[in-house]
Amino acid sequence: MAEKIESADNRLDWLKWAAVAAIIAASVYINSYFSAESLLFRTMGLLVAAGATGWIAAQTVKGRAFVNLCLEARIEIRKVVWPTREETTQTTIVVLIVIFIVAIILMLLDWGLNGIVSSIIG
Repeated sequence: MAEKIESADNRLDWLKWAAVAAIIAASVYINSYFSAESLLFRTMGLLVAAGATGWIAAQTVKGRAFVNLCLEARIEIRKVVWPTREETTQTTIVVLIVIFIVAIILMLLDWGLNGIVSSIIG
């Protein structure tokens, strides 16, 4: 029974995506048509249209999957242990020192190889 309902939802997804596309196209046209009107009113209209399209898109299978992905990502971000300012500064200094050392090694290698090739060529 649940499969039958879900397959019916899947078949109507194209209609929902068509409605999303139509609302976006209408919003762009209406925004340009009323370009002489106040920016505040046009922005409010676009925000309402964006909310409506977001809600309609979230009712589709892919839309629900995207919402779930965002919610799970938010949960995972809360689990991250961010470094302190001191740790970040120390790590940055270490990286800069390593870059400087590698640059000197590459410069010496280039200078040595240049000398070898110059002595061979004459």
